[in-house]
Amino acid sequence: MRTLIAGAGAIGGYIGACMARAGQDVTLFARGPHLAAMRERGLRVLGSPEQGPEGNFEVHPKLIGDLAGAGTFDVIYLGVKAHGLTSLAPSITPLVGEHTTVVSTQNGIPGWYFQTGAGEHTGLHLESVDPGGVVGRALDPARVVGSLVYLGTEITEPGVIQHTEGNRISLGEPDGTRSDRLKAIAADLIAAGLRAPVSTRIRNEMWVKLLGNVAFNPLSALTRATLAAMAQDPGVCALVRNIMTEVEEVARRLGMELPISIDQRIAGAEKVGEHKTSMLQDLEAHRPMELEPVVGAVVELGEKLGIAMPYTKTVYSCTRLLNATSLAAPAKA
Repeated sequence: MRTLIAGAGAIGGYIGACMARAGQDVTLFARGPHLAAMRERGLRVLGSPEQGPEGNFEVHPKLIGDLAGAGTFDVIYLGVKAHGLTSLAPSITPLVGEHTTVVSTQNGIPGWYFQTGAGEHTGLHLESVDPGGVVGRALDPARVVGSLVYLGTEITEPGVIQHTEGNRISLGEPDGTRSDRLKAIAADLIAAGLRAPVSTRIRNEMWVKLLGNVAFNPLSALTRATLAAMAQDPGVCALVRNIMTEVEEVARRLGMELPISIDQRIAGAEKVGEHKTSMLQDLEAHRPMELEPVVGAVVELGEKLGIAMPYTKTVYSCTRLLNATSLAAPAKA
């Protein structure tokens, strides 16, 4: 299949690199110093600690810095963070052919969630997820499938991606079916060396991930602490538990049954160890944090459903201000 990675950052770049290493027809879209470095030296991946030197490899994939005139693709991975979709989605529309599948890889509540298959909540719009409805108008929901990415990656310098942990991308149709298109996409990912289970309960699995992300991600930015440090601190862990309880209630009101308990979710985060969340990485790199689709969306949902969320709202408000002041401050040399 002809595949486009629309946003070859830490996650998208790693997926594209694995595909290129396997000899697949993949094109990476990037910009700036990262694109320039890849054009000059190729894309280098550094393996996780568990892999050691065996996980290091270098590829020279097809690269583009402009989507105009790129043609149509069989599969398009939306590789940017959620707040980048508003500008990316309209430029994707001309690349979607008759049989194109668009794979959403964003954290938080995805734009497709309430477009179809959400029961009585179908059609609900979350401004925190899709400001002005731009993404929903640009991408036909019938073309979009969901995914949950369990990869720890970071761009350590332009053209270099460090893989720290994880190797799984769960795929799911919004309606919960095991479609042929998902099976084909999974086959390509597996051939590229990734784990790619096809889930019939992608919505439930999404809320399990959200349970941790809504609590740990903003708190990591506020405390500068790793997952293990937060889980092991009695005061912070108590706050994590209160936030998770609020998030669990939102999920329950949407008809979701979570397959794990809050205690299990906290234990799982602690087991990951001294890992910096993506929000903390973004804060340290002076980038916008992926706050709205992850935390803001759940807060907005709670308001629409009439659920009090004092702990989540407090942490959200503090992190939102931190994000604004961080971006307003001059970057350190």
